Amino acid sequence: MAGSNSVTPLGGAGPRDLRARVLRDLRISVMDRCNFRCPYCMPRETFHDKYRFLGSHERLSFDEIVRLARLFVRLGVRKLRLTGGEPLLRPNLTDLIGDLTAIEGIEDIALTTNGALLGKYAFELRAAGLQRITVSLDSLDPETFRRLSGGFGGPEDVLSGIEHARRAGLEPIKVNTVIQRGVNDHTALDLVERFRGTGVIVRFIEYMDVGNRNHWQPNVVVPSKELVARIGARWPLAPLRRAYHGEVAARYRFTDGRGEVGFISSVTQPFCGGCTRARLSSDGVLYTCLFATHGTALRDQLRSGASDDALLDVMRKVWLERSDNYSERRQGLLPVSERKVEMFYIGG
Repeated sequence: MAGSNSVTPLGGAGPRDLRARVLRDLRISVMDRCNFRCPYCMPRETFHDKYRFLGSHERLSFDEIVRLARLFVRLGVRKLRLTGGEPLLRPNLTDLIGDLTAIEGIEDIALTTNGALLGKYAFELRAAGLQRITVSLDSLDPETFRRLSGGFGGPEDVLSGIEHARRAGLEPIKVNTVIQRGVNDHTALDLVERFRGTGVIVRFIEYMDVGNRNHWQPNVVVPSKELVARIGARWPLAPLRRAYHGEVAARYRFTDGRGEVGFISSVTQPFCGGCTRARLSSDGVLYTCLFATHGTALRDQLRSGASDDALLDVMRKVWLERSDNYSERRQGLLPVSERKVEMFYIGG
């Protein structure tokens, strides 16, 4: 591939979008399928046994993913995150991870999973070069968990996966929890108590209107400041500085030294202005926002023989023309009428 080994110098000038944001993070969905049916992502009534997911030939191959990742590095990407659907359903995923870790310029590779299969694969993932992991876990209460997973799995499976990841050295481990009022907000402190002092970082995410099927309403959102007050009343907290530009979580440490907790507040405190993320769907469509209404297909260009330079021109143009700020515009959009890409399709 012509010029595929050249990278943007660290700190160098990559393309900036219309709001002067650089491209640093790429989320790659490797699988559109999932073994859960979470109501806010893949509700069971829609994603039933006869739902047609992508065929294997429709998904990007590992070689295609690696080729695109190399090109994204030339545009400034330094961090990769593998997502789904559930990425651990993709056969031989460790082969892809091994290839991605060999790309010059990539500084960090992470994976987001629901954790149900993590116990089986944690040590293989670490051996392949995966550095850290994020596990989605919305409640430790078995009944609430089943409600939020569509009736699949249980919290004990996820906890076992987290323990395997810890022993494998996939750290820091982060637990992402989407909080909904009247659904699982009553179990939030249980998660904090379970992981305080273990090195696992719990991050609470405000319930967002991702996709078109979760029947989102603003009154179901639990503002992060409410959770900060609730948690801080039991375990005193002190704010931490952001670790890097574009970090989406506001972080707090427990003043007794037993770790930290994070809050991702896309609804009440939008962070569009610092967003450095692009997303690649499992069938090769490039999206520039979690709430995107359209994307740019790269797969067909790959398979029709496009050169690296031609692909780079397309990708650079997409970023230069990017102006996304949906979360900042959300209040003026209510009731929301834009039809957005589904979260299972491009990862959270």
